Amino acid sequence: MDASDRRCMFRVLIRALTERMFKHLRRWFVTHIFGRSRQRARLVSKDGRCNIEFGNVDAQSRFIFFVDIWTTVLDLKWRYKMTVFITAFLGSWFLFGLLWYVVAYVHKDLPEFYPPDNRTPCVENINGMTSAFLFSLETQVTIGYGFRFVTEQCATAIFLLIFQSILGVIINSFMCGAILAKISRPKKRAKTITFSKNAVISKRGGKLCLLIRVANLRKSLLIGSHIYGKLLKTTITPEGETIILDQTNINFVVDAGNENLFFISPLTIYHIIDHNSPFFHMAAETLSQQDFELVVFLDGTVESTSATCQVRTSYIPEEVLWGYRFVPIVSKTKEGKYRVDFHNFGKTVEVETPHCAMCLYNEKDARSRMKRGYDNPNFVLSEVDETDDTQM
Repeated sequence: MDASDRRCMFRVLIRALTERMFKHLRRWFVTHIFGRSRQRARLVSKDGRCNIEFGNVDAQSRFIFFVDIWTTVLDLKWRYKMTVFITAFLGSWFLFGLLWYVVAYVHKDLPEFYPPDNRTPCVENINGMTSAFLFSLETQVTIGYGFRFVTEQCATAIFLLIFQSILGVIINSFMCGAILAKISRPKKRAKTITFSKNAVISKRGGKLCLLIRVANLRKSLLIGSHIYGKLLKTTITPEGETIILDQTNINFVVDAGNENLFFISPLTIYHIIDHNSPFFHMAAETLSQQDFELVVFLDGTVESTSATCQVRTSYIPEEVLWGYRFVPIVSKTKEGKYRVDFHNFGKTVEVETPHCAMCLYNEKDARSRMKRGYDNPNFVLSEVDETDDTQM
């Protein structure tokens, strides 16, 4: 091979690499730049958060949140909850420290009043605002160093000591209970339940089905699991009313039903696309043109805490793959154990699938009519002898 041939091959290689690079760049721009502008709005995100906001809520309705203060505190984010936690304790310590300072000031126990040495103060060793704050802190958290203490000289100081002790117990109970309830909420347990990124439509058991894969990443089970779905879309009633986020029930089942799932390994749940299904009139060619959102819910009870939790996700038309099925992920090892390969959890393969549910049912009806026969018991086959009456 001479130098000219090598140069020619090099040019061909450079041209092929350049075309491939521009092809990938064009695909990236279409997906990340133009695709974002066409991204559909969804009510429920993939991780289950709801994309909704409430506007024009009057002040009276906002006051209801303070009436139900326990739920309001539980729903706060951690940074706000810790701010409330620290503010509640520091605020109560400072407020009672100020009251203790007022008691010492009114009783003239402070050094600026030059009390006599034989006089018994209301609270020993309170010399200013700092020492009053320290005494308030020691009283409320029951430290009791013994250097500062209440005497029997003032009934006001005794009443204030009792009131601060009771209020301190209430604050401790409420804030510690709120922190414990926040930690033990089953919301974090729902993070270990995962759904497949895409839903698929293919034949299963001779029927056209919409399939979704769900897995429990923990070995602890969800007791009494129940799975169901809602199809959200905009509809127009015969009276001309436009209903946004109109909900239609979608029944999901596994081989044993949709309740009390044995959730020890990943499950493939499916919805049968029959005449009663909202997907019945959709086809592979028109699926991406539809405007809907499929929200899937999984309810269950956490085995370790007996708390109920709900996991949800959603699928838009671009995330529903027509003519695909999920790759098997459960296998059996030589040691007799069942192994789940989560590397193939969301992988799909293309399979032969009718391009619409109506076509599948029409094909089944045609085949059944061809095989169907009718017997007529009154029909008698008789032989007829033909004679030639024409004589030549």
